[in-house]
Amino acid sequence: MKSLSISPQMRRAAAWSVHLFTASGAIAGIAALLAINAEQPRIALLWMLLALFIDSVDGMLARRVQVSEVLPHVDGRRLDDMVDFFNYVLVPSVFMTATGLLAHWTFAIFPILASSYGFSRFDAKTDDGFFLGFPSYWNVVALYGWLLGVSSGLGTAIVIVLSGCVFIPYKFLYPSQMTILWRTNVGLSVTCMAFAVLAVATPEMGRRLYLAELSLLYPLFYLAISFRLGGIRRHRA
Repeated sequence: MKSLSISPQMRRAAAWSVHLFTASGAIAGIAALLAINAEQPRIALLWMLLALFIDSVDGMLARRVQVSEVLPHVDGRRLDDMVDFFNYVLVPSVFMTATGLLAHWTFAIFPILASSYGFSRFDAKTDDGFFLGFPSYWNVVALYGWLLGVSSGLGTAIVIVLSGCVFIPYKFLYPSQMTILWRTNVGLSVTCMAFAVLAVATPEMGRRLYLAELSLLYPLFYLAISFRLGGIRRHRA
């Protein structure tokens, strides 16, 4: 991808802006925790969805302005991983505990410890555009667990099973690096995210139009494509 035709000073400013944009996801996470503490799960989910949106587009922006070349002394991947662990693991674990999706707070230990291992792996993101093991989408689990009214027993079981899946070297697609069905991926993800936002923000309309269920089309599409193109990674001798 070609870099923008702008001056070096403007390129540096653009690169710093992308890093600032990435870091702002942590601010959305803090706002979500404050909403959870104030017993406002709906507001918390909206902040969590904003953090998900930021993470969905910051990689594209980083590649557009070539931040690794303009600011080689700042590790954008490390920054992204730190923000992601906060927003994808810690915040949703607190949310699931506070909203009763887990039978007891101690069950939050499973996703936190499993994802600590997952995020620390050098090969967590493969060279061919996959995540290795369940990619710690605990914010998505929390979102649909709350929207669909999942019981604490079922929620706990789902969390335990998915925590185990972190350790299985199965390849899940990295959405922002998908080349196959790229237009379908982008169009469906944007549409389903809009449905999810409306389902959270306008519960009556969401229930009437089955927006939460419709928004599940993208997770199902993602899993289907991952199962079709991924698979167990085989270690070479």
